[in-house]
Amino acid sequence: MAACSTILLAALSAACATSGQTQTEQAAQNAPATLSFWSTGGDDETATFQKAADLYHQKHPNVTIKVQTLAWSDAYAKLLAAATSRSGPDIISGGMTWTIQFGARGAMVDLRKHGADALKAQALPAQWESAVSPDGSVFGVPLDMSTMTLYYRTDLLEKAGVEPPRTWEELPKAIVRLKAAGVRKPYSQDWGNLDWIGYFNYLYQAGGSFYTPDCKPSLDTPQAEQALKYWADLYREHGAPTATVEGSDALDTGTAMVVAGNWIAKGIDLNKPKLKGKWAMATLPAGPAGPTTFIGGRAIGVTSFSKHVKTAAGFVTFLYSDEAIAAISDEAKKRNISYIPPRPDKIVDGSVFTPEQAQVFETAIRTGKAAPGCPGWDESASDVAKQLQSAILGKADVKTALAEAAEVMERNAR
Repeated sequence: MAACSTILLAALSAACATSGQTQTEQAAQNAPATLSFWSTGGDDETATFQKAADLYHQKHPNVTIKVQTLAWSDAYAKLLAAATSRSGPDIISGGMTWTIQFGARGAMVDLRKHGADALKAQALPAQWESAVSPDGSVFGVPLDMSTMTLYYRTDLLEKAGVEPPRTWEELPKAIVRLKAAGVRKPYSQDWGNLDWIGYFNYLYQAGGSFYTPDCKPSLDTPQAEQALKYWADLYREHGAPTATVEGSDALDTGTAMVVAGNWIAKGIDLNKPKLKGKWAMATLPAGPAGPTTFIGGRAIGVTSFSKHVKTAAGFVTFLYSDEAIAAISDEAKKRNISYIPPRPDKIVDGSVFTPEQAQVFETAIRTGKAAPGCPGWDESASDVAKQLQSAILGKADVKTALAEAAEVMERNAR
């Protein structure tokens, strides 16, 4: 899902700009129209968005919207090819910053011209900022949200006399006590393990950031060093595994605490029936600057080569309506999908989760931050992750790893 927004493809740097292209001739507004929507994700997620598309058709009988699945593994490549050739779908969804990249190539419509400003007040501010281009263009708006939580085995923590850790200080202490109680695998990370997304939480919890507000790399700070040292110590001093184990599998095989995405919450009881009644969730331990947690998700936008721009933009706006969110949520429940709508006020209201789970996600998202939308970030993300890994694996000291990461970011911003 939202984590896949970090996919880096060499084609990005080679793609030619399409700005300055002649505007696509628009179809007659009242004529029957069939729009294509390329949705990055799985088939079940596609089915949930098709429900909203069908509801839109009921209200606008002349408009038919067909939603097609793109797998995360090759979605960026296919969408970039469409953006470069100016042929393909009317509507796209993908990683939060993808529409910024395609918009810079002239392939996306600035949705401010079609009422997107009205959606801003309904969206999570931090996620909205991530989707907006540095120049203020809105080539995509948030379609949904994803976030992390601390899943834990209630039976194992109770055995060790440990409460779910609430702070950086409490986390390593809990790991030590769990080990002393005979728990061989106290802690692991799933989403973001040895990746920039994993570091993201600690960086912002320490009061740091990847970029300054004017998009200058900002990893040369005491906060960035403190965050990387703390994160690296969880592996090097406290035994967090560098091999990634999917969150529900980790819990099922005896890991006491695991950081994982919201999408596993709906499937644990179904896929791991032996865990039923033995697990719960809490927000991530807070750092010295607070409890900031990474917020992912997908952005949705309208291509500039669509012949139905106004109609497509109307559908994007419709996805923020109460009835569209309800339709998506209802289908998500049937399919056991962990859908979080783009409107924070709807996270608990009508949630696909239990009230307790929804409250944890709502709390995490309230103080969340999203991926940077600065120039060059998508090109830099995977190389930044490699530099962070070098500190965890003992190949470089913290200061050197951060300096190398900042150099990558600076180079790709030019």
